[in-house]
Amino acid sequence: MKKYNIIIVCMLALVAMVSSCGEDFLDRPPKHSYVGDNYFTSDEAVIKNLEPLYGYAWSGYNERGIVGMGSFRANDAWSPYLQGEFARFTITGLTTEIVNAWSSIYMVVSMANQVINNMDNYATSDVSEAVKNQAKGEAMLMRGTAYFYLLRGWGEVILYEDNIDATTTPVRPLSTEESVLKFIVRDFERASELLPEKGANFHPSRYAAKAMLAKALLAQSGWNKGGQRDQATLQRVVALCDEVINCGQYRLLDNYEDLFRPQFNDNEETILAMRWTDPLIDDYASHNNLISDLAWSDVTDVNCWGGSLHASVDMIEYYNEEPADSFRLRGTFFTPGRFYNYIWTEKGGYTYKSNWIQCKKGVVGTKADCDGHLAQQASPLNTYIMRLADVYLIKAEALLGNNNSTSDPNALAAFNATRLRAKLPAKSSFTFEELIRERRIEFCMEYCNWYDMVTWYRWRPQYMLDFFNHKQHRAFMLNSGDLLMNEDGTMSYRCVFPGTNNWYFFDENGHCYWSDCLRESETDNTVVKTKDQGYVYDLDALAEARGADYAPIVLSEANIFMPYPEADVIQNPYFNQPAVEYNFGE
Repeated sequence: MKKYNIIIVCMLALVAMVSSCGEDFLDRPPKHSYVGDNYFTSDEAVIKNLEPLYGYAWSGYNERGIVGMGSFRANDAWSPYLQGEFARFTITGLTTEIVNAWSSIYMVVSMANQVINNMDNYATSDVSEAVKNQAKGEAMLMRGTAYFYLLRGWGEVILYEDNIDATTTPVRPLSTEESVLKFIVRDFERASELLPEKGANFHPSRYAAKAMLAKALLAQSGWNKGGQRDQATLQRVVALCDEVINCGQYRLLDNYEDLFRPQFNDNEETILAMRWTDPLIDDYASHNNLISDLAWSDVTDVNCWGGSLHASVDMIEYYNEEPADSFRLRGTFFTPGRFYNYIWTEKGGYTYKSNWIQCKKGVVGTKADCDGHLAQQASPLNTYIMRLADVYLIKAEALLGNNNSTSDPNALAAFNATRLRAKLPAKSSFTFEELIRERRIEFCMEYCNWYDMVTWYRWRPQYMLDFFNHKQHRAFMLNSGDLLMNEDGTMSYRCVFPGTNNWYFFDENGHCYWSDCLRESETDNTVVKTKDQGYVYDLDALAEARGADYAPIVLSEANIFMPYPEADVIQNPYFNQPAVEYNFGE
């Protein structure tokens, strides 16, 4: 068994941080190595040393775990063949993706710590104070971001700021969730002070830190506080969001689909992202590897083995509630008959011909569609951490506050920003449930919805448990041929029973249950009875009628957070002891 622990992570980070350099952002590292006392002798060297914080360090998380952790657990989509245990909440401390993600995110922490140490101890007088501050700011921004993922993924985690100390004393206690949040907020606050007013060459400005700070403070405002968010903190969140929105550096792209095309990487909506090495450079650990799990031979000309990933029942129903939301649907999932002029451009475009609903985000087409910059397990597409749409919805949520609904003009302006971009009518009020819905649609399959759900759970646990266990339908499989488009833009679908690959829901006469009508049989789609004629489709009741064959997926405090990697638990007895407050030395 491989041992993924803090010692190894720190050692890897120390090596990586003194050996990554190149001519352009995210180019191949050089063949020569450098050491701290003779490398940080120019502004250019320092800036170059920051690049692994945005790609290489995240590789073990982005390689595969990011999909199951951020999207499948949120029930955006799922596949029984690709990380199905995340959607079924059956992961363990031995699940490979858990082990790799944990190690990878701590790699970000260690690299960030080393950047700060390098600036304090190795940067010569030839490095400007502005660049030293920028380097520290970027390190704190990315360290805070890493811990924000760790907090919402695992809850109590190990905090450390000194790699040498952590290597010398690797057996450390877990810090409380509140301590971790305080650490995150502190890092983002410091980053917002150190980073420049405007970023350059894709490096973030102070407003990226302010955006992340707003998101962390929104979480902190209600985290384990008995169901009430702190109003003063919410007001601070709104002020930060306004700063970011009005700074003049970002805007919502006009076309939602463009957000997920490589030609629009580093667009004006991007606030913070994981940025990956050019696919034509043979450096696997720095590539965006997700293309092979997401795409399949019909939509690309590189070797891929994906295609089984499809929209969840929940997401289909969301789209059915508002068929006019077609721009976000076509940008997120392939649906029958959809035409894309930017996929298979050398053949005049691509029309999706299956009666299914497969994942579109992350599927970038062919090599020609990517100007040649595409390879097996190497997509040119950035991975979003934060985009401006998030800031608008953070502001809307902060203004909603502890209310069940709001018609506040400022809240509505923020909430409707994403709707208007999607060519939808503005709302005159919105509820918390509608905000959840809006976020799920806007960020579906961007590997972040689960993390927001954890934040809401720590604010309103009973509400979210009811949502998870009574308003979501997990692990219901759709196969090719199981979805049909209706004239009004809605989708009719049928489900395979959870845990099987070939059992549909039938009545006593052999008629097949679809979401909006009863059809003649499994192979004959002739409509027998519609909802207007009294047809009722109750997926929960149909599943429960299966009796012993059906075991619903139940979420509770025991499985909201992911298990720690088993190797770490075995080596560190503190994982089985109560968490402690972190010593901030204040």
